[in-house]
Amino acid sequence: MTKGQIIKVLAGFYYVDTGEKVVSCKARGKFRNRGQKPLVGDFCSFQEEKDGSGYILSLDERHNQLERPPICNIDQALLVFSIAEPDFDQMLLDQFLAMVEYEKIKPIIIITKIDLNRELVPVIKKKYNAYDLYFVSSKENEGIEEIKPLLKNRVTVVTGQSGVGKSSLLNALHIELNIETNEISQALGRGKHTTRHVELIPMYGGYIADTPGFSSLELKMEPVELATTYHDFRELSHHCKFRGCLHDSEPKCAVKEAVEAGDIDQTRYEDYLQLLKQVKERKDKRYG
Repeated sequence: MTKGQIIKVLAGFYYVDTGEKVVSCKARGKFRNRGQKPLVGDFCSFQEEKDGSGYILSLDERHNQLERPPICNIDQALLVFSIAEPDFDQMLLDQFLAMVEYEKIKPIIIITKIDLNRELVPVIKKKYNAYDLYFVSSKENEGIEEIKPLLKNRVTVVTGQSGVGKSSLLNALHIELNIETNEISQALGRGKHTTRHVELIPMYGGYIADTPGFSSLELKMEPVELATTYHDFRELSHHCKFRGCLHDSEPKCAVKEAVEAGDIDQTRYEDYLQLLKQVKERKDKRYG
């Protein structure tokens, strides 16, 4: 038996990197019988055949997993959002941050196309001062070098709203990828999806995944989980008067006090309240 990590899934074949070579494998029928499906990012054991192909025999336990994109064992996520074309979408970014941190994945915010509106840079910096935040222009090759060291020894997923320049960013990081890019649809102000499968790409001593873009997320968590999902909220929640504080109407809430003091941005807090409302409504529907 040989061990490796699945770096690509395409047309029923699983491409497993052993560290020395990549082996094209099929999955045994027992995975289907158990309702299991190997994913990109899975560590697995496989049996190599004489013709150089292989059969996956078992999967290691996953540290985390995303449903869309279907990928697991992720160390960090580059959340790519544009400053313009399409306009910066703060609410969507806050949704992404909630989902990513809930999955115990470290978020790194990448703001692209800064050549289109540099005045917004300090505004966004102030709002997200609790996060690792990078500003880039793939067109002008600005800020790209700062991102490269972040990838070493990490499995990184790249995600964000469609049309924000994820493929352009990856091409700027590693020009040989030559990922297809499309012109923005001016009528919709949104980009067309240009990425068609999930794949881990070796880059700068780690792996990076270019994955399908998507523009909406359903937060599948309880209200009390959302309240401690953002790491800056979680740190403050230890000082709230009530255990399980939702940072909404409760008195002596450390998060609300931080908002009033200007330590947490007011609009980020308002986004949190909107997400909390959504999560509560989803819970009410679920339990009737």
